[in-house]
Amino acid sequence: MKVIKRDGRAVEYNNNKIKIAIEKANQEVSEEKRATSQEINQITDYIETLDKKRILVEDIQDIIEQKLMEIGKYELAKKYIVYRYTRALVRKQNTTDESILGLIKNASSVSINGEDTPIIASVQRNLIAGEVSKDLTKRMLLPEKITKAHEDGVIHFHATDYFLQPIINSCLVNIGDMLDNGTIINGQDIETPKSFQVACIVTTQIIAAIASSQYGEQYINVKHLGKYLRKSYEKLKNELKEFETELSDELVEKLVDKRLKNELASGVQTIQYQINTLITTYGKAPIVTLILELDEKDEYIKENTMIVKEILKQRSEELENNNKTGKEFSKFICNFEDEELINIAKKCNAQINIQDIENYQYEGHFNQGVVSINLPQIALNSNKDEKAFWQLLDERLEICYEALMCRHYALLGIMSDVSPIHWQNGAIARLQTNERIDKLLKDGYSDITLGYVGLEQTVKVMLGDLVEEQSEKNKLNAKIIKFLEDKVQKWKKMTGIDFVVCRDENVESCFSLFEVDKVKYGRVLNENDVKDYWFE
Repeated sequence: MKVIKRDGRAVEYNNNKIKIAIEKANQEVSEEKRATSQEINQITDYIETLDKKRILVEDIQDIIEQKLMEIGKYELAKKYIVYRYTRALVRKQNTTDESILGLIKNASSVSINGEDTPIIASVQRNLIAGEVSKDLTKRMLLPEKITKAHEDGVIHFHATDYFLQPIINSCLVNIGDMLDNGTIINGQDIETPKSFQVACIVTTQIIAAIASSQYGEQYINVKHLGKYLRKSYEKLKNELKEFETELSDELVEKLVDKRLKNELASGVQTIQYQINTLITTYGKAPIVTLILELDEKDEYIKENTMIVKEILKQRSEELENNNKTGKEFSKFICNFEDEELINIAKKCNAQINIQDIENYQYEGHFNQGVVSINLPQIALNSNKDEKAFWQLLDERLEICYEALMCRHYALLGIMSDVSPIHWQNGAIARLQTNERIDKLLKDGYSDITLGYVGLEQTVKVMLGDLVEEQSEKNKLNAKIIKFLEDKVQKWKKMTGIDFVVCRDENVESCFSLFEVDKVKYGRVLNENDVKDYWFE
C-alpha cells in the first residue's frame, strides 16, 4: 500500500510509524487512559484490512483519531491531535503571526460581525485567541478536504475561532429549573428567589455566566418569572396586613397593586438594562433572545401578561426616546394573540408567531454547531444541468456530513467540569462532576445544524428564463429543501444524532461565501445578488 504524503510523494506504508506516533501520545496521558499494545495493533490491522492501493496520510490520521474515540480513549485522541499539530509546525509556516501583529498594532477598532468594535484589552485578547484557534482548526484539527472546502466556499464551517475549545453553540436555557431549584455561579450557591426583583437579578447573573462558556445565542423564556411576581404580591400583602391591621381589604389591594407595579417595572428594567450592558469577551452584550409566551392554561397567566406588557412597554419607550432601531438590544420571540400587544411588539422589531413556539419548549436543549452549504456555487458549477446539479449537491452534502461530525467529535468525551453552569448547575443538565456529556449529544437532547445559503440565487441560476414563473420557483425551492431534509434524516437514523436543516442567516458566513463566488463567477454575479445569499 502506498501512502500519499502532503507534498504529493508516494511512500510505502509502514505501520511502525503509526505505533510510534500513538506511543508518543500515550506518554502524555495517565496510564489508565493509554491505548494498549493490543489496541494499537487493532488500529493498524484495521488500516491494513482496507486493502487500498493508495491512501492519503491525512486519511490514516483521521482513522487513528476515530478508532481511539471508538474505544473510549478521548483524552488520548486529543493528545494525538496535538502531536499531529506539533509535527506540522515543522512542515508549515505559522499563519497567525501577521494577523495577530495586526490586531496588536490596531489602535482604533476591528470589524466583528460587520460592526466596528473598539480594541479594548479584553476584546483584543479574545481576538488573538480566536486567530490561534482559526489557524489550528484549519491546519490541524480539521481534515484537509474540509479546510479546503471551507476556503473554496463550498461550505462554511462556522465559528473556527472557537473550535479549539470544547464549547457549544447555543442553548435554550432551563431557566425554570435554575430558578426553582437553585444553581451555583462562580462557586456560590444561589437559592430560589423569594421575590420578582431577586428573580430578575438572578436571571441576569445566569445569562452572564452562560455567555462566557458558549459562543452562540441563548434563549430565555420569561414565563418562568410569573411565579415570582406572585410571590412578591403575596409577600407585600402579608407585610401590609401584619403591620397595618386596621386597613380595609380594598385599601390593602390598592397599596399592594401600586407597590407590585413598581417592583415589576424595576425588575424588568434590571433584565433589559443588564442584558444590554453586560460585557462579554467580545466587548459586546451577550447574544440573548427573550421568549414572550402567553398561554391561557398557564397557572400564572395573569402575572406573565403583566410581565410581557411591561417588557414591551419599556422597550418601546427606549426605542422611541433614543431613536434606535431595536438591533442594539436583545431580541424577542412572541407568541400571543392580543392585538394590542402584537402591535407594540411589531414596533419593537419582535418576531411575532413566526417560529413555532414548540421549538422553544424543550428547555435544556442545545446546538452542537453549524456547517452551511453554498447552494448557488453548486448551481453555477452545474451549468443549469439538472442531473449534474443533484449529483453535485449529493456529493457536497457528504462533505457537510463529515464536517458536522467533526463538530460532534469535538464535544464527544468532554467532562461536565468544562462548564459547570451548563452541565452541572442546570442551564442544560445536572450531571455529576467528572461525568461525560456524551449522552446529551444524541437521542434528541441536542441537535447539530446543516445550514444552507443562497436558495433564491440557486433557483435563479437553475431556472434561467423561467425565473419569473412563481410556480416553477416554488417547485424547485421545495424540491431542494426536501432533498436536504431527507439527507439529514438519513444521517439521523445512521448516527442517532439529531441533524436539522435551517437557512443560514449569519451575516459573516453568507457574505464570505458570496465574496468567494463573486471572484470565481464575476461574470455571473453582481453586487445586487448578495441579497439572494442572505435576507436581512
